[in-house]
Amino acid sequence: MFLHGTSRQNERGHLEIGGIDVLSLAERYGTPLYIYDVALIRERARKFQKAFQEADLKAQVAYASKAFSSVAMIQLAEEEGLSLDVVSGGELFTAIKAGFPPERIHFHGNNKSPEELEMALQHKIGCIVLDNFHEIAITEELCKRAGQTVDVLLRITPGVEAHTHDYITTGQEDSKFGFDLHNGQVEQAIEQVLQSQAFELLGVHCHIGSQIFDTAGFVLAADKIFEKLAEWRETYSFIPSVLNLGGGFGIRYTKEDEPLPADVYVGKIIEAVKANAEHFGFDIPEIWIEPGRSLVGDAGTTLYTIGSQKQVPGIRKYVAIDGGMSDNIRPALYEAKYEASVANRMNAGRDDTVSIAGKCCESGDMLIWDLEVPEVRDGDVLAVFCTGAYGYSMANNYNRIPRPAVVFVEDGEAQLVIQRESYEDIVKLDLPLKSKVKQS
Repeated sequence: MFLHGTSRQNERGHLEIGGIDVLSLAERYGTPLYIYDVALIRERARKFQKAFQEADLKAQVAYASKAFSSVAMIQLAEEEGLSLDVVSGGELFTAIKAGFPPERIHFHGNNKSPEELEMALQHKIGCIVLDNFHEIAITEELCKRAGQTVDVLLRITPGVEAHTHDYITTGQEDSKFGFDLHNGQVEQAIEQVLQSQAFELLGVHCHIGSQIFDTAGFVLAADKIFEKLAEWRETYSFIPSVLNLGGGFGIRYTKEDEPLPADVYVGKIIEAVKANAEHFGFDIPEIWIEPGRSLVGDAGTTLYTIGSQKQVPGIRKYVAIDGGMSDNIRPALYEAKYEASVANRMNAGRDDTVSIAGKCCESGDMLIWDLEVPEVRDGDVLAVFCTGAYGYSMANNYNRIPRPAVVFVEDGEAQLVIQRESYEDIVKLDLPLKSKVKQS
């Protein structure tokens, strides 16, 4: 079993993260429980930043907070000197509550509401990434009312398709995101933005997909964008100061995954930007990237308590846990795969094969198929690895199941950063029926 970061098997045969036996965390905070290895998050953030620093280039590494957003996580990003990518009013509000410097916040999204955009302007965030013509018009009107100007990027779809699941590719032409690079939409958007006194156009942004294991897509996207930048320089006298090539850097969920180190992704991006800038006669723009999953994904581990078992003779053995698609919907949503271990018996032989079933009332609530484990017992603790991205952020209350707690661990200390929901929390927004429904 490959363990990430500070995770290890301790002398008791238990899983340990951040210097803490996870069984003590399960006992203290209950299960399901998300555990984050803070040291690993810090390490990943510093590696991305160091790659740019060693190249002596202006850059911003913005944490894509949709992967996991909470006040504590945003404060950790600030401690590490990251910028921040938000995609909703809720993520922006969380960043403001966390005290994150607004000038380092970038606001994405394909349907930002007037209220969300107004919040962004009120807090004078660093950049709005304009996604469509509707948004240009709304933002321009809000700026005029407030007497403000705002720095913007234009999100473009460069026609580059990353090799990943169809549901998480976003750089191809047929996408709900951005202005198409090849049908004249970007040129129309540039004209509108440059002619408006509400905007300062910094440059362009693209995002070609998620869980990407090579660099070819980033290089191809840079090539396509610079070809257009050369045209726009001639047509509009527009020279970008910023080029944002997005995120999507992969992590290792299972032994089949082979992600690249952070410095390799960044090195190839820098190489492509430098080569194109030299070829087309541009100064090297400030490069922005947006790692999310690659900062927090494999830093997260989810603990579950094992409950019922069901043997289907000749077919399979089901082992149920006290969570499921309510705290990790990714397997049901796009067949995401994970590895796991019995956390209280890490050194036991794996002589049984089981399928891990969630407790939600859906036959599709299956977390892992055909997992090799020791013979499991009622009350064992299962640790599912690499759940730090899109676990809690996609968590839900299906079947009115409360969302789990979140704990940060580092150097032998644990800190509760999100409390477990209670049943009272589940019903706190419900309103009673005022009167009996009339009988027909």
